[in-house]
Amino acid sequence: MPKPLIGLTTYLDPAAWGVWQLPAALLPEGYPRLVQAAGGLAALLPPDDPALAAEAVARLDGLVVAGGADVDPRRYGAEPGPRTGPPAPLRDAWELALIDAALAAGTPLLGICRGMQLLNVARGGTLVQHLDGHTGGPGVFAEHSVKPVPGTRYAQLVPEQTEVPTYHHQAVDRLGTGLLASAHAEDGTVEALELPGSWALGVQWHPEMGEDTRVMAGLVAAASATAG
Repeated sequence: MPKPLIGLTTYLDPAAWGVWQLPAALLPEGYPRLVQAAGGLAALLPPDDPALAAEAVARLDGLVVAGGADVDPRRYGAEPGPRTGPPAPLRDAWELALIDAALAAGTPLLGICRGMQLLNVARGGTLVQHLDGHTGGPGVFAEHSVKPVPGTRYAQLVPEQTEVPTYHHQAVDRLGTGLLASAHAEDGTVEALELPGSWALGVQWHPEMGEDTRVMAGLVAAASATAG
């Protein structure tokens, strides 16, 4: 059976390599590596016209919405706080359209960090614009414990309490319509959420920075079943 094709959203940022310093569509290597380790084929999706999102999703077996810049608070009816970063309007519009298209098509969807937050916003939820104590300092990942909610899809994938790689700046505040919190940190922060009745899961941490492939393997298995 062919490996399922998993789309990964990307940043649009300046980058340097060799003699070049140019705008680039890029993504940390951990994301495609995790897809590959879980048995999928990785395809990078740079921001594009939101009107093409359904066409893009139709060619995929699964979708990962990756971490990155803060979601523009205006997307959920709030004004930017003093510690909220600059918006990424092209990326916000593209990824929200991809999420809507994936949910409409029943394409398995995994949101990571920002991707989980966008899933919540796409369903009408809101975000906490800044958290303290969930990083190891600027550019340094920390670890903390995440406890699953019994009976959820996440708990089926990872039934025990685990230590996960974290770099939290923003987080879920009010859950979006139909979404269920499926894991929490010790301080109550929503660490995973899902949409019952579909394969749509978000995690607040960064599995691409660790060795545990179970969440991504769940997406790849669902994508393979859908493709088959």
